[in-house]
Amino acid sequence: MKALIIDDEPPARRELRRLLSEFSWLEIVGECGNIVEAAAKIESLTPALLFLDIQMPGGSGFDLLTRLDPVPQVIFTTAHDEHAVRAFEVNALDYLLKPIDPVRLATALARVKNATPAVEPSSDAPLQQLFLRDGSQCWFLPLREVRLLTSEGNYVRLSWGTRQPLLGRPLSTLERRLDPAHFFRANRSQIINLDYIETVEAGVNGRLHVQLRDGPEVEISRRQARLFREQMSI
Repeated sequence: MKALIIDDEPPARRELRRLLSEFSWLEIVGECGNIVEAAAKIESLTPALLFLDIQMPGGSGFDLLTRLDPVPQVIFTTAHDEHAVRAFEVNALDYLLKPIDPVRLATALARVKNATPAVEPSSDAPLQQLFLRDGSQCWFLPLREVRLLTSEGNYVRLSWGTRQPLLGRPLSTLERRLDPAHFFRANRSQIINLDYIETVEAGVNGRLHVQLRDGPEVEISRRQARLFREQMSI
């Protein structure tokens, strides 16, 4: 598995690399000292795992994650314990305090192995999760749990459980990375998760109305209704 170390302190990067040398299945493909450099290396090297410091000059580890699409697995490595709750809120695999305890590191890497599929997805595979920030809160959001995506200008409002966080990218850009087996463009401004459909009713002029589970009713436009009927064999 390819991994990238991101930390603004060279001694910390060297020590972590030394500790990781005990794990032959892990390939350290590079190191970075800031999030700008890290974003570029992640795009070119496509690591599956990040060892990510939080407080760095020029932006935090959380800021980096908002730039990534898709987001690799993350183990936070930091000298500050005040970010721990936030890190687990975003579904990080682990949160290691410096100096890093070798036993804790081994436990974290065992978790990585258990969470990694036998075949890692390619860069053009459908998105499985997104990293979101909404004010002071942030999460790794499994897309399978999103019932509705609604365009708001150059942003997307995601209906996820009881939350409706805003994603800073256009709906058309996100649509290209969604799995068409699960997500369907209902109209110009909305994409629905097919797994959340409870009922479908005919509307006027060839339109359809779908009721989403624990969500709103969404109108499928006349043009999209034809495609919907073909895809769903109705």
